[in-house]
Amino acid sequence: ESTETLTAAAALAGCLKACGRYGEAEPLYRRALKGLEKALGKKHPATLASVGNLALLLKAMGRYEEAEPLYRRDLAGTEEALGPDHPDTLTSLDNLARLLRATGR
Repeated sequence: ESTETLTAAAALAGCLKACGRYGEAEPLYRRALKGLEKALGKKHPATLASVGNLALLLKAMGRYEEAEPLYRRDLAGTEEALGPDHPDTLTSLDNLARLLRATGR
């Protein structure tokens, strides 16, 4: 699949998530992530954004144990690619912190 198609799938997933249609959003986020990993590599910023989006969805679904490793992967990859002070890195850090707070850690 083209990166444009994968980006469109992720955008549709985001709309479904915003409407509370989590079950429909999840396979689209997973499809986008798998395709972006293949097309761009696991450390590409677009792939990492897809990792973060899936983590956000899983957290919204209350699936914290599944979300945490994705948040950690997003943070590590974003920090490596963009540096520790980049706004995307700080957003990734905040997302992980919010998950940890939600789980009492």
